[in-house]
Amino acid sequence: MFNLPNSITLARIFLVIIFAVALAVDGVAPFIDGISPMDTMPQQGWFVPISVGACVALWAFVAGAVSDFLDGYIARKYNLVTNFGKLIDPLADKILVSAAFIYLTYVGMCPFWVTILIIFREFLVTGLRQLAVEKGVVMAADRSGKWKTALQLAYCIACMLHLAYAGNLPEPLHTLTVGTCGEWVRAAFLWSSVVLTVWSGLHYCISSRSFLRG
Repeated sequence: MFNLPNSITLARIFLVIIFAVALAVDGVAPFIDGISPMDTMPQQGWFVPISVGACVALWAFVAGAVSDFLDGYIARKYNLVTNFGKLIDPLADKILVSAAFIYLTYVGMCPFWVTILIIFREFLVTGLRQLAVEKGVVMAADRSGKWKTALQLAYCIACMLHLAYAGNLPEPLHTLTVGTCGEWVRAAFLWSSVVLTVWSGLHYCISSRSFLRG
C-alpha cells in the first residue's frame, strides 16, 4: 500500500496542513504584541515576500500541485496503481483545491459562490463515482476534468503569488500577477475553470444516467 506514488499522495495531504497553518499564523501575527514579522523585513528585491505566511502557503501549494501530477505519472509508468491510491489521490486533490479556494474567498479574491460551486461539484462527482463502483462501472476522469483542475491550480497559484510577493517579482511573473494585466490573467483562469467545472460536472451526471436509473 505504501509505495512511492501513495507516499507522495499522503505527503500532499501533509502539505495542505502546512498551507493552512502558515495562513493561520500569518493571520494572527499582526495581533501579537501589535508587531508583524514583516515590519522588520526589507520590502524590495525579487522574491522578497511581503507576507511570510502567504509565501510558505504558496510554495506548499505549488509542491502539492506538482505532486498531483507526479504521483499519477509514477503509478502508471511503473504499474504501481493500487486501490488505496485510487481512493486517496482524488481525495487529496479535492482537499488541496478546496483549502485554497476557501482561503481566497476569505481574502476577497474569489466570489463565495464560485467556491461553493467547486466544492459541490467535487462532492457530486465523488458520490457518482462511488455509486458507479457499486454498480461495477468505472468512471474515468475525462479531458475537461483534467483541464478544469489545471486551470484551478493556475488560478490559485497566480493569486498566492500576488498575496505573497505582489510587486517583488521579476518579469513576466510581475505582469501576470500585478496590475490590470494580472487581474485579467487571474480572471481568465478563474472563469475558464468555472465553465469547465460546470461542464465536467454535467458530463459526469449524463454519463451516470444508466446506472442511476437502475
